[in-house]
Amino acid sequence: MGAVRDYYEILGVDRSADEQTIKRAYRKLAKKYHPDTNKGNAHAEAKFKEATEAYAVLSDPEKRKEYDQFGRENLDGNYREYHFKEGDLDEILKNIFDGSFSDFGRHHSRENGANLYAEIDISFDEAVFGCEKLIYFTEADGSRKSLKVKIPAGIDTGKTIRLRGKGMRGRAGGYDGDLLLKVKVGMKAGFERKEMDVYTKAMIPFTTAVLGGEVVVPTLYGKVLCTIRPGTQSGTKVRLRGKGIVSMNHSNVYGDQYVTVEIEVPKNLNAQAKEKLKEYEAVLYHKTNGHVA
Repeated sequence: MGAVRDYYEILGVDRSADEQTIKRAYRKLAKKYHPDTNKGNAHAEAKFKEATEAYAVLSDPEKRKEYDQFGRENLDGNYREYHFKEGDLDEILKNIFDGSFSDFGRHHSRENGANLYAEIDISFDEAVFGCEKLIYFTEADGSRKSLKVKIPAGIDTGKTIRLRGKGMRGRAGGYDGDLLLKVKVGMKAGFERKEMDVYTKAMIPFTTAVLGGEVVVPTLYGKVLCTIRPGTQSGTKVRLRGKGIVSMNHSNVYGDQYVTVEIEVPKNLNAQAKEKLKEYEAVLYHKTNGHVA
């Protein structure tokens, strides 16, 4: 059996550390080693139990005083080792630091409220720019509720918005559950989204493809002029930097817009236009043959 480690050493704090310092140290270790985030990791589980045992003593003024005087072996053994059910880590950590540590032994009598789940449909533009929506949902007891929800700019289909404390009520001092909204984003004609980038198409005249020029392209933020280089081929992609969708995490970071060029073949040409095209074809054929020869 290995040597018994000092509780202060386990938490990484000085013996003069105050209550808040000890609490912060334990919170950090609990997040790092909690079994929910280290499933099947025996080393992490042992570290978590070790830190919990140390915190159980050092967070209790009387136990800490006794430990400081006589050491670990002389404790009366009444400190508690705490085990937590699987679940949301944030919920677990809320329970860890609720009130004094001596209340932990009574947590089994508390009952946290159940989480509620719902879907929310938003338009393409609402997802791009963010918005506030009033939603209605039915609780497990059949009652109807309305709630204003802030939709963050840049959100995408499949993301979940968590509204803490908006689920079922807890009992006997337990925490209220959360409301989890799964987002579904609608389509927008002419735009295709891939994460933060958007893809569109632009029809250009045959002459613009040959000679080059500019074409008006719609973006999420208004129309812009897009430069077409001479000799542009159908299927060419033009990149418009920063015209994509904003990052949910960084408000100054945007994706790009990619415009696929499609060449519009002229129809119903008059005799003069047809003659000019034939002349162009003859010149092109002559140059090609001359190059080959």
